[in-house]
Amino acid sequence: MIIIYTNIIIELFKGNIETKNLLESIDKEDFAISIITSMELYYGAINKKELNKIKKFLRSFNLLVINEDISKIALDLIERYSKSHGLEIPDALIAATSIYYDVPLLTYNIKDFRYIEDLKLFK
Repeated sequence: MIIIYTNIIIELFKGNIETKNLLESIDKEDFAISIITSMELYYGAINKKELNKIKKFLRSFNLLVINEDISKIALDLIERYSKSHGLEIPDALIAATSIYYDVPLLTYNIKDFRYIEDLKLFK
């Protein structure tokens, strides 16, 4: 399994060919997204039509929800990295989900995550 970060999905919606090719080179059955990514995409929709398009598209991904353990990992990440590296709550929750499930995170924002010790980034 690979957790797909929000910016990857956004690039797909923009029609980014490199992103499309990257995802096609990975077994689709292995794709998952955090519930946080769903929230970010729903929030960013410009209207109901776009929201419905996003919802339909996201059905093809495994959805990983937040549980107590993920919350505790995210809290620890915020304590360790929010002041020193500017880690924000949504990114802490997505990173914590990746750490909890022990699966890599695929993102274009490597700099926002590379300092997190237990996080595996997809390369």
